[in-house]
Parts: sequence; structure tokens; C-alpha cells
Amino acid sequence: MNFLNKANLDNSLLKQIRDQLESVEIHNYNLARLLCKIIPSNCPFERTVKLFGRTLLRIPPLCKLNPLYEQIVTLRFKCLLYLVNECGEDARKYC
Repeated sequence: MNFLNKANLDNSLLKQIRDQLESVEIHNYNLARLLCKIIPSNCPFERTVKLFGRTLLRIPPLCKLNPLYEQIVTLRFKCLLYLVNECGEDARKYC
């Protein structure tokens, strides 16, 4: 398999996964709560490294490099909307 065929296969697979994530509908309270708990509300990789009160290094948020980032954030948002609109739950505890 040459490089172009492999790249096309990878893009095709990635597109299928994106489409699947985008088509997920949330109708289950326990699933919505679980997804809100395991999908972070902000990028967990962003860090500021300090030593003796001085900033040595700042690691920028790298989550946007994830090819599925938008779909995962959208899925979390769908879960929050379900919990608030359908279940009457307070979304602040997931932030």
C-alpha cells in the first residue's frame, strides 16, 4: 500500500469516526452524567510551570491538535443540554 492510499484510508476512517460522534443522540441520564464527568470542560494539558514564584514554562492547550476535539466537545455539550433541559439538573457542577 503506497503512502497516498494509506493517507486516504486514514482520512476516511477519521471521517467515519467524526460522523459517528456527531450523530450520537443523548437519551440516557447515566450516560450523560458519565460523559460530562470524563470529558473535561477545558484542556487538561495546558500548564504553567513555576519555580520559586517565577514562570519557567507555559505549555499551551494542545487539545485542538486532536483531530476529534470538536466532536468530543460537542458530545459533552449535548450531554449538558440533555441534563439541564430534560432532567432539570444544574450544569454548574460539571464545569
